[in-house]
Amino acid sequence: QVQLVESGGGLVQPGGSLRLSCAASGFTFNRYAMSWYRQAPGKERELVATIGEVVSITNLADSVKGRFAISRDNNKNTVWLQMNSLKPEDTAVYYCNARRITAGIKMDYWGNGTLVTVSS
Repeated sequence: QVQLVESGGGLVQPGGSLRLSCAASGFTFNRYAMSWYRQAPGKERELVATIGEVVSITNLADSVKGRFAISRDNNKNTVWLQMNSLKPEDTAVYYCNARRITAGIKMDYWGNGTLVTVSS
């Protein structure tokens, strides 16, 4: 079955770094765009970063540009989110998402999330 398993979250001080990983299985990874979303307490889930099937195509939310980077390895079925210069407002549960739209049908898979807490 489809699985997206996030890891790498934790407690970090402001200005610190974390690297989130998402290990995928159960689907053809290199045919899916991969994204990281986050949801802070009391807020809606928001898109943080996306990387297309072609690894050169990435997109980052304005709030994380210059601090975060998304990457993937299609041989390892893994996507990463490198987070630098972390701020308290980056505190959230971070979710991995796999998406493919073909013939008008959207295939959408989600992980269970990993908690990132930025606090001194």
